[in-house]
Amino acid sequence: MRYIIIGAGAVGGVIGGRLAGSGHEVVLVARGAHFEALRDRGLRLRVPEGELTHRLPVVDGPSALGELRPDDVLVLAVKTQDSVAALQTWGPVPVAGGGTAAERLPLVCAQNGVESQRLALRLFRRVYGVCVWLPSTYVEPGVVSAAGSPLTGILHLGRHPHGTDETARLIAADLEKSHFEAPVVPDVARWQYAKLLGNLGNALEAVTGPVDSEEAAALLRRVRAEGAAVLDAAGIAYVDAEEQGAARGDKVTLVPLDGASHRGGSSWQSLARGTGTIEADYLNGEITLLGRLHGVPTPLNDLLQRLANTFARERRPAGSMPVAQVVRLAEETDAAAPTV
Repeated sequence: MRYIIIGAGAVGGVIGGRLAGSGHEVVLVARGAHFEALRDRGLRLRVPEGELTHRLPVVDGPSALGELRPDDVLVLAVKTQDSVAALQTWGPVPVAGGGTAAERLPLVCAQNGVESQRLALRLFRRVYGVCVWLPSTYVEPGVVSAAGSPLTGILHLGRHPHGTDETARLIAADLEKSHFEAPVVPDVARWQYAKLLGNLGNALEAVTGPVDSEEAAALLRRVRAEGAAVLDAAGIAYVDAEEQGAARGDKVTLVPLDGASHRGGSSWQSLARGTGTIEADYLNGEITLLGRLHGVPTPLNDLLQRLANTFARERRPAGSMPVAQVVRLAEETDAAAPTV
């Protein structure tokens, strides 16, 4: 199989680099300065064993590839806010022997949240979800890092909306030869919703910096409790902390990397890079959506969603709002929140 990594940033670049390092055929899709650096100097992957350079084909869109191959696997690794554009770009691409990518090829959504798979299933017949537990960083154009050891990450994988098949098992086997653990599960959504609860702190970290004070930790516990209440009200199953801990163990331990520290999560990185967008609408925003659908107030997640979007839109520096200010806003929001 050939893996086409649509969005070769922190997550996509690491997955693509690791697959290439174990001998698999990989094409990277990127744009702008990152595309130019990958094209001119290759993918530089900083991992515990050192900096690895992979000279891989890189394109800025499907036209450079012509017809796709029947053995291609599309790995969607863009942020969710960029999913629709990517799906509409790649879905109609012809595949050798007839048909289009949307009709014939597997699409693997290696992203945070749960929305991209629903978007993908409107166009693609074969959609796979991944619960991405992969601490990684976009360092600079052409350079990504992953500090996990002994495994780079754990990627639970399954069909969307449910089930498994031979394609999932083949993809998992390739990942497991590439420094990942990749359990194939029939209920990948359970793992993704559990990860969603964990990702509700991404906006808080992006706005205030590391959640390393009791004040910030207490707020984060309230945010996640609000999310859990919403999922329970919606009847959505998710993996509990005990099952997550048993699956993860000490398989992915962060180690210091020269010149490539893990400086923050995906939302923090978006603000730090000044991209102008952030994925809060599909993390905290997923909770606010479900809360409105099921009659559960979500004032804290609504607040973090709004703050994160304001920071992204106005290109405010990551981590520049004091935690105390967010806590005060949260208290005011709590007090003013209407009953849904």
